[in-house]
Amino acid sequence: KLTGLALEPAITPELVQGRVHLKCSYSPSSPEPPVQYTVLWSRLSSSGKREQIHQETTPQPFSYVEMDGTNLRLGDTVFCTVTAFRRGTPEQQSLPEDSKGFYAGIKFLPESLEIAEDGKEHVLTVLSTVPIACPGQDDSCKITLQLSTENLGKSSQAPGPPDIALSACQVDLLPGPCCAAATVTVTAVTDFAQDGNRLSRVSARPVAPRDLLWRAHTPRDVKVTVRDLPTGNCYSFTDPHIITFDGWRYDSHKVGTFLLCRSDARAFEVHVRQWDCGGHRSATACNCGVAAQ
Repeated sequence: KLTGLALEPAITPELVQGRVHLKCSYSPSSPEPPVQYTVLWSRLSSSGKREQIHQETTPQPFSYVEMDGTNLRLGDTVFCTVTAFRRGTPEQQSLPEDSKGFYAGIKFLPESLEIAEDGKEHVLTVLSTVPIACPGQDDSCKITLQLSTENLGKSSQAPGPPDIALSACQVDLLPGPCCAAATVTVTAVTDFAQDGNRLSRVSARPVAPRDLLWRAHTPRDVKVTVRDLPTGNCYSFTDPHIITFDGWRYDSHKVGTFLLCRSDARAFEVHVRQWDCGGHRSATACNCGVAAQ
């Protein structure tokens, strides 16, 4: 029997005559008498089982299958299984060898994110694992993806305002020798609310692609966990009693407009206006106005 050939099949994407194909490459590590190869292409079904797409016997150390949008669609995870045998003695076969699963389509990297309400930007890469086919030679030869966010909240709560913000609402994937990628940044919204850790997702949808292959493709979403951080609070109330961010307490009975709070890190400040509210008996001021920039 043919044993220990170490065919090591691997799948790579290619454009063949302007159409997207997958190529399964394999080769024995040691010289052998002339052999033939049986290549079985399969994909994962929605139930997680493999479905056979195509099978061929070839003397070549490679095999192609087309992403035609019918038998093989974007969003499929594809495998090739290769068996070798000597010409004239098909009963002498090697053990079949599987390639790693190849996901054909658009995906996000990383596939999930955990971020905090600290104002930091996190880079999210939108990657097409297959090349962008160019049906014409005009400027519109690209795939435009519309990005959106959805707040999933907690299971016990109704979704509230957005927990994450994106730096762009859409990205373009441009043609290239292999694959296309674009980046966008994700930031957690600082909501000043003690609402616990919450879950959001980022979705991408192709915008009116001319290529039929892309029209029915729905890329996988990215789950984003937003970690809640403690929020500082300061107060000014009644005839004003003031409690600072660090819990220090004092009173201010003066009449006028004052700077209550200013950030050293960003353009943010709060002014308060205090008017006389004590009459002739006591000199007391009360809050009567506030302005925030």
